[in-house]
Amino acid sequence: MSTGTNDAVLVQILAQLNALQVSQQTLQAKLDALTTPSSPQSPQREKGIPIPGRNGTESIGSPTSSNLLLSPSPSLSRTLLVSSTPPTSTPSDHPLTDKEREKALYPGRVILATYPDQHGIKPYPLQWGAPDPAVRGPVICSRLPTSIKQRNALGAHSGSYSIYRALAIAMGTLNPSHKPDYSNTEPPVPIPPQPSWYDPKKIVSFDPWGHLVPQVFKKEIDELGLDIRPSIAVTKAHIKLSELDESARKGELTIDGRVVLRTRPLRNADGSVSDADPGVEINASKAAVDPVWYLPGVAERFGISETLLRRALFEDTGGMYPELITRPDIKVFLPPIGNLTVYIFGPPEYMADESKELTLRVHDECNGSDVFGSDICTCKPYLIFAIEECIRCAQRGGVGVVVYFRKEGRALGEVTKYLVYNLRKRGGDSADKYFKSTELIAGVKDMRFQALMPDVLHWLGIKKIDNMVSMSDMKYNAIVQAGIPITKRYDIPEHLIPPDSRVEIDAKIAAGYFTSGKQITEADLFKTVGRTWEETEH
Repeated sequence: MSTGTNDAVLVQILAQLNALQVSQQTLQAKLDALTTPSSPQSPQREKGIPIPGRNGTESIGSPTSSNLLLSPSPSLSRTLLVSSTPPTSTPSDHPLTDKEREKALYPGRVILATYPDQHGIKPYPLQWGAPDPAVRGPVICSRLPTSIKQRNALGAHSGSYSIYRALAIAMGTLNPSHKPDYSNTEPPVPIPPQPSWYDPKKIVSFDPWGHLVPQVFKKEIDELGLDIRPSIAVTKAHIKLSELDESARKGELTIDGRVVLRTRPLRNADGSVSDADPGVEINASKAAVDPVWYLPGVAERFGISETLLRRALFEDTGGMYPELITRPDIKVFLPPIGNLTVYIFGPPEYMADESKELTLRVHDECNGSDVFGSDICTCKPYLIFAIEECIRCAQRGGVGVVVYFRKEGRALGEVTKYLVYNLRKRGGDSADKYFKSTELIAGVKDMRFQALMPDVLHWLGIKKIDNMVSMSDMKYNAIVQAGIPITKRYDIPEHLIPPDSRVEIDAKIAAGYFTSGKQITEADLFKTVGRTWEETEH
């Protein structure tokens, strides 16, 4: 018998021994749960909040046989699901201690990682880019007992908000086995399948079937009991912005009763009808899209190997997801990052109709300007201008699209952005130092990396863009390289640029951003200087 064969046999024997050991631990945990009731003298903690179940009687203190996952040895042993039924539920006047709650939620050892060759591990088939959702398969990242053996994705749903879900479970305000009821949640406007959905290279950063999960994977949810969740939601809304009210008063926006609607009369404090102009509101459709990364496609998009991508995601998030290393067979990852939102002005079906005019703005989040009106950048005025251009396009018989990405501070984050502001204002805020200031603190001037951005355009069925409201060369290049031609680009009008944001605009133009006005050289940048802090203290 060869050495390789001997090693294989030894590995099998070791796995079987580990499985037996874990089985013993499982039986012991179940025995403990049945024979060790909480002592009435044990100290109680108000943190132990009972969680009512779906039938109104369950609590974390009385889990059903289907809602607990035993976390056994992190060694090469199989993952087990435990059927644990304590004899009685916890009375409301006897809140659980932290230790009791932890044991009820997680009645075994911690599983730090799983491995492809573990006994019982069988990921549900997933073929990224398959045209039939039944062949493509659902994205399953749940660690609940009904799904953990068939997980075919790493990470957790809801991006960065998954942390709050974990906190809610720990505090006892959320039952971890809660099954969502998706009745009446289907999209009110259609975002139908497009040929780009069937190309595994066109969409790699989210699940194109994400908004249709309860419909196309109904069997897997209802009959197989798998925990499968939507990663996209589509809805309708009216948008109310004071800037649009002002544009309508000036006659720059036309009230047509279809896209732009007159707001209902306002009320005075005493409840009487006000004679003040109520302004307008905009009829729009919108979609929220959570990230779901197909790792081979993401790696290819950035020109790196999948192995390097996995190692970087593991190492440089503090080792948050060890299965990025131990489960190379799982190709899908739900990263803990912000989502994107799509706003559609006009008929959504026009987006895939090449005979219709389409106006686009791809906007990266800027909380300081977009929400609070900070004038150090042009983000808010550019966004408002783009919305108005999208509205006008829809009123001409086309469709307007604004895509809003959560990439605060060029994806460097708001803390880094504010540190850069401090450096700029203390060091002489001139345009020649604009990008250098960011690089001094962050080590890089931009981490938005627009390579994944065009995915959402493919999802919407957009094949060409007539008007792109953007100066960004990176966004333009990413879209065109993705095979979507752009006919016209235009920048923000001069009269909409706040004085203190001139530094940003001139620095970007000199760096190669699009402009329809005069070109700016490096020598000109010294002349563009922003407001000092002293000028604001009056």
